[in-house]
Amino acid sequence: MSEQNLKTLEEKIDELIGFCAHLQQQNEDLREREDSLLKERTSLIEKTHSARVRVEKMVDRLKALQES
Repeated sequence: MSEQNLKTLEEKIDELIGFCAHLQQQNEDLREREDSLLKERTSLIEKTHSARVRVEKMVDRLKALQES
């Protein structure tokens, strides 16, 4: 293999290493984003449930007032 071919191969390997590092960072960022979104989703589900319970209690109280 000629010196030029080795140089070209080395450049391509360096490029691949850089690309892999970029992909690893991107993957880590995406995993962190996913974790954040899952926590936010859980929080929103809990808030929705809490609001539903409060609304149902208000409806029950209004029905009780109408029956009085």
